[in-house]
Amino acid sequence: MAQNSTRYMESVIALTEKLNFGRAAQELGISQPMLTRNIAELEASLGVQLFTRNHRTVMVTAAGEAYIEQARIALLYGEKAFLAARAVGQNAMIVLYVGKSPYVDPALTSTLLSIKLPSHPDLRIELTSQYSYGLTYELIAGGLDLAIVTEPPKSRILTTLKVAEDPFYIGMSKQDELSSRTSVTLDAMNGRNWVIFERRIHPPLYDAVMKLAENRKVAPAKIHHITAPEEAYPFLADGSSLAFFVKAGALVMARNGITVRPLAEKTLFLKTYLASRTDNKSKVASELVRTFMTKIEEWNQNIEKDPLAQRISGTIHVVRITD
Repeated sequence: MAQNSTRYMESVIALTEKLNFGRAAQELGISQPMLTRNIAELEASLGVQLFTRNHRTVMVTAAGEAYIEQARIALLYGEKAFLAARAVGQNAMIVLYVGKSPYVDPALTSTLLSIKLPSHPDLRIELTSQYSYGLTYELIAGGLDLAIVTEPPKSRILTTLKVAEDPFYIGMSKQDELSSRTSVTLDAMNGRNWVIFERRIHPPLYDAVMKLAENRKVAPAKIHHITAPEEAYPFLADGSSLAFFVKAGALVMARNGITVRPLAEKTLFLKTYLASRTDNKSKVASELVRTFMTKIEEWNQNIEKDPLAQRISGTIHVVRITD
């Protein structure tokens, strides 16, 4: 049986994220034939298909889902071993491994990374990026010390602290009739083409959007699925579609003829949490969490004083995104 080398794991992870051999090969910096060979060799070794594909589509099988869940953790542990050894060599004896979703507000990440603990001047934070569900499983498996995640699945193993609550943002052409509004509702999106993240990125959030639309008898004319905000641009530029973005994606897309408006649906607010394992006894991690939460509170107080910030309710703040 062939060795389960890192090149196999990296190939499967890239193809799962891109669902396109060309884009996955480009992400890895290898040729498409090499990627195809890596997948074929691994599938032959395992005796199962990890993907079903034809000339148009690539889909992950149940065996592929099972493989990638463990492959992510295995690669993370390998990276931790490498970074821990390097950190010691650089006289940084304390390393915390923190994960964050690419869709988390970048201000949260920069706030965490800016923290300097006087009692632990040698602290190093090693940051990794992954979708929220993948981060949660890596946290449960012990591959991470902390994670900033959006709507993590409930688990008795995890302790969570809410750090932010934001609406979805709806992206559109500046020429769209909805751009004259300060916010958008699902009812106003009825019968339009929708651009939304793939369900596998965050199943509960995707299902929540679709369930609310069904209950309200709101239906899109057509749905386009994306894995990154930038992929929505062609659909928005021609004025044919409306796109769902989280705040981080809205910040990226509000330019070049595209504007965004908050989705005024209270049941679809996105809650972001700082999560750790319940049994994490690290004093350094605890101190980092306390300092981070203090900074978040100060941040919220500053937002209240900012004329560009609109207070919606409680501690929920929505910042106007200029375009």
